[in-house]
Amino acid sequence: GRKNNWPPLPENFPVGPCFYQDFSVDIPVEFQKTVKIMYYLWMFHTVTLFLNIFGCLAWFYIDATRGVDFGLSILWFFLFTPCSFVCWYRPLYGAFRSDSSFRFFVFFFVYICQFAVHVLQAAGFQRWGNCGWISSLTGLNKSIPVGIMMIIIAALFTASAVISLVMFKKVHGLYRTTGASFEKAQQEFATGVMSNKTVQTAAANAASTAATSAAQNAFKGNRM
Repeated sequence: GRKNNWPPLPENFPVGPCFYQDFSVDIPVEFQKTVKIMYYLWMFHTVTLFLNIFGCLAWFYIDATRGVDFGLSILWFFLFTPCSFVCWYRPLYGAFRSDSSFRFFVFFFVYICQFAVHVLQAAGFQRWGNCGWISSLTGLNKSIPVGIMMIIIAALFTASAVISLVMFKKVHGLYRTTGASFEKAQQEFATGVMSNKTVQTAAANAASTAATSAAQNAFKGNRM
């Protein structure tokens, strides 16, 4: 089988790569550019979340009441970075790799939620842990350098939201050319569930139990 190569880690690292990723091998040529852009978009948002930690730290430095924002900024970085990769980028990668309708629908559902997160982060409501526009203007009243730093991060969050919307439309347009459909997604889901060994074992046990129970009831009925 193929050896996992992502994330690229040193050979002596205690934890090995978790995924295999090779655009030139897995993704058809006509879709490679789109998938790469989505990968770079994920990286861009990750970097923005990392910078957001320092923005909230600077805000906390000039305003001691902003400890909640600083704490949440750390949480968002460690939460959204792996979750966004696993929950929308990998389904997208797999959808274009295997022309999977089910993976496309998983991507669309999660990515809509991701876009909503981008919008909220760009807005920057106070005590939500984001250096968005609202919190940036608040920070600007306390310190101009810190406010400018937060405005830059707010602009990055805004860019993430705008690019996400553009790429959503792009992916949806490509999805419509692949022949994928909701009916195919249902079939893939049903096939995947029924081919799962755990489900097969549970179904076999349930059938065996039902057959045994029916036989016992029939035997009791004959004796009566």
